[in-house]
Formats: sequence, C-alpha cells, structure tokens
Amino acid sequence: MMIFCRKIIINRPEALNEKGPLLLACNHPNSFLDAVILNTLFKQLVWSLARGDAFKKPFYSKTLTRLKILPVYRTSEGVENLGINYETFKECEKIFYKKGIVLIFSEGKCINEWHLRPLKKGTARLAVGCWEENIPLKVLPVGINYSSFRRFGKNIFLNFGTPITQNDLDWNTSDGQRHLAFNSNLKSQLQQIVFEIEKNDKEKQKELLEKKPSFIKKILLAIPALAGWLIHAPLYIPVKKFVIRKTKNNDHFDSIVIGLLLFTYPVYLLIITILLFIILKSYWIFLLLLAFPFMAWSYVQVKGQLDR
Repeated sequence: MMIFCRKIIINRPEALNEKGPLLLACNHPNSFLDAVILNTLFKQLVWSLARGDAFKKPFYSKTLTRLKILPVYRTSEGVENLGINYETFKECEKIFYKKGIVLIFSEGKCINEWHLRPLKKGTARLAVGCWEENIPLKVLPVGINYSSFRRFGKNIFLNFGTPITQNDLDWNTSDGQRHLAFNSNLKSQLQQIVFEIEKNDKEKQKELLEKKPSFIKKILLAIPALAGWLIHAPLYIPVKKFVIRKTKNNDHFDSIVIGLLLFTYPVYLLIITILLFIILKSYWIFLLLLAFPFMAWSYVQVKGQLDR
C-alpha cells in the first residue's frame, strides 16, 4: 500500500475502527481499487457489493464470493437478474446480524471523475429494509478522492461523514418518502466530502489534490528515486501499455494496473534478486528485497502527482 499509494489523507481516522453492523455508502470513482483500499484500511473485514455481470460464469461467481464480494445487478445488465438483488440484500442482512461491515457504491457505476453523480435507490432500500427488520444498522457516508486516475502512486483523500441511523428517519411517513429522505441525507453528506473538480481545471486540481514534497525530501530521495525508476521501468512500462490496450473504452485502467502489479511485482523482485545472486554469489544480495521497494517508494514520493 505504501508503494501503490503515495499518501493517504483521512479526515477522521477513528472511523476506521467502526464496528458492524455497518454499511459503508461510498462514491465510486476508481473501479475495484475503491473496495481494495477500504478493505485494507478498515480494522474489521469489509464485504463488498459489485456489478452483477462479473458473476456470470460459475468459476468467477465462486471466486468472488470467497473474496467476500456479492453481486448487485443494474437494469442494463438484464431485468431478469434484478431478483438476485433481493437475495444479495438477504445475505447482507445475515452479515449485519453477525455485526459485519458491507460496502455499497451508492452511485452504481464507476466513472473516473471528481464529481458526485446521482444516487441509486439500492443503498436506501438496503438500509431501510434492515431497520424494518430491527437491525441496529449504521450507514457511514464515505467520499474517496484520488489525485490521479492515470498515474501510478497517488494521493488518496478519504473522507467520512456522520453515521446515519434509523433515528434520522420519520417512521410515520410512507416507505417511498423514507427512501427519499434517506437519499437526501446521504447526498447532502457526500456532497461535502466528495471533491467537485472539472477535469480541465488544473488550478483547482493542484489546490485540492497535490501534496508537494519538501525541498530537503527531494534532495535526499533523488538518487534512490532515479534508481527506483530504472529498476522498475522494465516491469511497469509493459504492464501499463498492456492495460491501456485492454481498457480503451472503460474506467478500469488504474485498478487493473495496480491489480497486475500486486501479483507480478513480488515475482519480478525475486527473479532479479536470484539472477544477481547467481552472478555475484553473495547472500548480501537478498537485502535488495528490502532495498528495491524503498527505491520504488522514493520515486513515488518525488514524481508528478496529477494527470496531464
């Protein structure tokens, strides 16, 4: 995480200690990386809801379920599949009964942008349904903001709102009115914690997203940063070019790059270390397993932070 993410800024770090039953209602700017970051940072295991079409094949369905991921279908993925959402919500209720945590992306669709999109009905339906079953659920608004969607090693601004509980609703109103009131509350909070920046507004991007290193830090890290670029470029550049070809028409570039590097980087380090050991025949070479990640971290600290 220290290499993949340059800096993580959290407005309320104590929120990471929240216990279930808890529903994380989050915006969705960066594909499955959003879920990975939250699951990594929270002290308690987080189940995630993901787009249903990823579960079409039995192998993928079993694998994702074992990874604590459950399907949610949109109308665009087939009206005939919408009934599965009720099954998923029942599974969520079981998780909440066990005091678990579930992550839902309230906008429904991932788009690489600094902008809060209209909220879907799913979050309200899940929350209100749990309260009707007397589950003491808390809904925590989460705003996740990235300094870049195309650059490796980014600043992440993770903002938490105020938990929403059943006491925040008027239970003397109709079911539809409760859903509208819930979404209004959630939207109001997310608007305060999700950055609103136009893609062409470079000045505002610098103001809100950039965290410049000090001059002394740049000097101290200059040499290891250069070494880090030279050593890691043979892995990173081919991975980047491959993913660019595969993600021309979607917003999954960033997540797929990091996903591939997560699995290939340890193998890459091990191969280089073994080759150097065979050539130099010194056990000191294995210290490079620590030195190489430090060099990569150094480069991430001094490199450009914003999309061009």
